[in-house]
Amino acid sequence: MFGERHLRTVLDEYADHYNRHRPHRSPALRAPTNDESDVIPLPLGRIERRHVLGGLINEYQRAG
Repeated sequence: MFGERHLRTVLDEYADHYNRHRPHRSPALRAPTNDESDVIPLPLGRIERRHVLGGLINEYQRAG
């Protein structure tokens, strides 16, 4: 960190990622099941990666 302003910028960006973009855990923190009826087929397509915090964290989404 290069000072308080830099620290606050990094913490704000991480908080935004944590609260809005990260994958959320399942109810009761259970692991996924092997039940195939829960599988939702997804269309094929390109995935875009966005670097957060200089690449320390990566976010992924379908290309639009």
